[in-house]
Amino acid sequence: MADPVRLKPRRPCPICKKPSLQKFHPFCSARCAQVDLSRWLGGSYAIPAVETEEPSEGDLDNGQRLD
Repeated sequence: MADPVRLKPRRPCPICKKPSLQKFHPFCSARCAQVDLSRWLGGSYAIPAVETEEPSEGDLDNGQRLD
């Protein structure tokens, strides 16, 4: 069986920095893939949101209320 054609250069595993394997891309093992999934599900990779203020009654153009 021929080796698969690689379109992108190999990069290190984002968890442990070992060389990644195509089977677990972009990770080096199933363990590192599970660690990454656990971090996603635990909220470690959450992007902080900026809260916007709700417009006050004086900010409305036509004088309608927000009810």
